[in-house]
Amino acid sequence: MLIKVQEAELELAELIRAVEHPSAGGLVTFSGVVRDHHDGKRVTAIAYEAYGQMAEAKMRHIADDVQERWPECRIAMAHRTGDLQIGEASVMIAVSAPHRAEAFDACEYAIDTLKQIVPIWKKEAYEDGQVWLEYEHRLAQEQARSRMEA
Repeated sequence: MLIKVQEAELELAELIRAVEHPSAGGLVTFSGVVRDHHDGKRVTAIAYEAYGQMAEAKMRHIADDVQERWPECRIAMAHRTGDLQIGEASVMIAVSAPHRAEAFDACEYAIDTLKQIVPIWKKEAYEDGQVWLEYEHRLAQEQARSRMEA
């Protein structure tokens, strides 16, 4: 199992090599790439910060969970930290399985769970400033909760 949090550029071929095997009839990959917009604003760059050891531990937990749910799957995950430009991959996941359905399901579960529980934070830069998105998201959730309670 290959799990990494790193500043260096991600290499999809490395993740694929980590999961491919003769019994795998399906191999699914996911690459999360820095896009040039968010909520109607032009994004100029993104920075990721992580608590590296904890992030890798949480990613290993996700991988273990994937292998428990889909025992024949193999999974590899990598996430970047540091400053990224538009078009660069920030996260990559590769999953292999005997059949494509399990590989797709496991890959989707892995990226969804990674975004929910892994301590990696994203700061987006715009032409008029920058914002830590997790803070903005949490604030919006708290405001919505307050409106519902009122």
